Amino acid sequence: MTTVLVVEDNPLNLKLAEVILNRGGYSVLTARDGESGLQMVRDRCPALVVLDVQMPGMDGLAVTRTLRADPATAQVKILALTALAMKGDEERIRAAGCDAYLAKPFEFHALLDTVARLLDGTPAA
Repeated sequence: MTTVLVVEDNPLNLKLAEVILNRGGYSVLTARDGESGLQMVRDRCPALVVLDVQMPGMDGLAVTRTLRADPATAQVKILALTALAMKGDEERIRAAGCDAYLAKPFEFHALLDTVARLLDGTPAA
């Protein structure tokens, strides 16, 4: 079973993503902040990280840049799941190193489809 890590500071959003991914057949790990998420990637090596961008402390873009700078974690797939949906946000998020971007609120199938494409190696839309 493929492991996906969800890093999200909002408990309701974290639970929603966890339930959707579990129903999609994924093994789901969770972290409530960037620092914990970063450590979990290093310790557990998930295939993909679903990452909130706006978190207190270490935000999702800082987590992404840290993962990309480390040869041991540079290849992990990262999906930014964020409320940042203004013009230019997607480009800024992808420039930080995220493989895909999905704006909140998101649809159940959009999350599963994007995760599946990333794990299959298909470029995300």
